[in-house]
Formats: sequence, structure tokens, C-alpha cells
Amino acid sequence: MEKKKIKINMLSMADAVDGQGVGSAYLELMKLLKEDGKEDFEIFLNQGTKFDIIHAHTIEPRNYLKLKFSKCPTVAYVHFLPDTLDGSIKLPKIMFRIFKKYVIHFYKTADYLVVVNPIFKKDMIKAGLDEKKIVYIPNFVSKEEFYPKEKTEKKNLRKKYKINEKQFVVLGAGQVQTRKGVLDFVEVAKNLPDITFLWAGGFSFGAITDGHDELKKIMENPPKNVKFLGIVPRKEMNDLFNIADVLFVPSYNELFPMTILEAVNTETPILLRDLELYEDILFQKYLKGKDNIEFQNLILKLKKDQKLYQQQVENTKYISQFYSKEHIYQMWKDFYTSILEKK
Repeated sequence: MEKKKIKINMLSMADAVDGQGVGSAYLELMKLLKEDGKEDFEIFLNQGTKFDIIHAHTIEPRNYLKLKFSKCPTVAYVHFLPDTLDGSIKLPKIMFRIFKKYVIHFYKTADYLVVVNPIFKKDMIKAGLDEKKIVYIPNFVSKEEFYPKEKTEKKNLRKKYKINEKQFVVLGAGQVQTRKGVLDFVEVAKNLPDITFLWAGGFSFGAITDGHDELKKIMENPPKNVKFLGIVPRKEMNDLFNIADVLFVPSYNELFPMTILEAVNTETPILLRDLELYEDILFQKYLKGKDNIEFQNLILKLKKDQKLYQQQVENTKYISQFYSKEHIYQMWKDFYTSILEKK
């Protein structure tokens, strides 16, 4: 007798625009369930409401209606909270307040909420969400798509991007917005003129991006050692991580940046802002700074101290191993199965 598969309808527009972490997380999960989970799951995209489970990845009104009127269990992926929108988009105050309320209302409509970082459970509860609905399942990144390349390949990639093979390269990645710390990234670069800084990402939200005009001026006239590469297709990001000597993420607010997982899979050391949100998910296996002076000093240390650099490479391997697809797949399988058992 053939095993009955769990039918899941995924609701998502997350991959409509390149360069967003939400899109990357969605694509990774879809691939995981379709390939590793083909014996257990049957996956559909943006269909009706007659399924075993409906799982919303993005918060469009049409997804809200499907959650609202669904007769099967519903799941919403919590990729951001209203407070994390501060510094991301700029809307008139009244519209921003309405939008934030809508986000919470959307989450309240789902039967289950999946969050990628356990630290945000308390913020979700504070926002009025039911603790019993919240489930923690971290992001992960495929090692088939993000992996370290051979030295010769790295050398050729640097030629392609017109970067000297001996040059120390700092990579930043993500949407160009105030919250991501782009201004700090540029200030640090100004003070380290002998180091090359690359930023992969653009204005995914267009003109409503917070700080759009100021950031646009910087992008159009950056310091000589800074290159803004614009929105880079995800399939090309592995090359950039292999070019880089370090991933520098000066964000002020995140849930769990996909770029960190992509970097550790390529054995690229990571330098982050000293935020509480990283402590439980990265096990102190990363470099952190509180301000631009500390960031500068740590980048210089990485450049000059081979022992420190190798230690950070080993740290990336530890993180990468923990967030393996086998481990994460089992978490999703257990979660989806438990939903139907409770039903």
C-alpha cells in the first residue's frame, strides 16, 4: 500500500524580487520538501484551500483570506515583526501604523507560527500573539548551492570582478536600507582605504526604502574602495562569498539573516554587530563589534593575524554543520506531522 503523503499548499510571492532573505528562505524550504521530502510530502503553490495544511510565507491580503477561510490547519512563517520594519520602509505615519497592525492580525489568523530565531518568541508574545502557536525552526542553506571553491577557481573569480588576488575583500549583502547598516559599512570602508568593500543588494522596496535618497547618493558616488553590485541573482552569490575574505553584517535588527548561513557554508568568516539575537543561534562562533571603530579593528586583525583567521574559518564549519539540511528537514517533518495528529 502506497504511503499517504501530506499535501501542503504554500502561499508565497517571496521570490518575486531577487535579493531578499525571505525569498531565499522560501526557496530553500521548497527545494528541501520537494527533493528530500518527496516520499512524505506533496507540495503545491498558491492554490485553493482544500489541502492537509496551508503554509503562508508572505503576507499579501489574498494569503490572509486563504488563512481566514481555510478549513484545514494553517501555518504562517514569521520572517519579520512590525518593529523590524523600522529602518526598512518609509511610509506616512498613519499608513505605517495600519500596516503594522495588519501584520499582527495576519499572524493571529494562522493556527501555527514558525519563527526562525527563538529570541523573538518574547517579542511575539508582547505583540499579542499566542505563545502556544509559536514553533521555532531555523533557516538553513543547501551545501550544494553554497560551498567553498578551489583556490584556482577563486583566483579566476577575482579576475572576473577585477579584484587583485592579494587584495583583502570585505563583503556586505542584503537590501540597501538604513536598518542593514549600509551607512556604517561605507564609513568603515572610508577608514580602511587599502581594503576592498563589496555590497551585494539593492532597493528591493524601491523609493519607499527608509533612507532611500541618502543611500542612493552614496551608491552613485561611493568611496574608491567600495563597489555596490546591485541586486545579485542568488545563483551568483556563491561566487561572491568565495571572493570575499569576510562577511560583514552591520545590521541593527534581524531575525536570522540567510547571508550568514550562506557565508558559513563557504567557510567565509563572519563579523556582526553585537546583538543579543545572534547569541543563541550562532553559539559565540563569530566576531562581533559594537561600533565602527571595533569593526575596523577586527577587520584589520583578520587581515593580519592568520591564526585568528583560521580559527574563524573553523567556527564557520561548526555553524554550518549544526544547520545541516538533514537536521532541519527532520524538524519540519516532525512539525507538519504533529499538526495533522493534533487535528
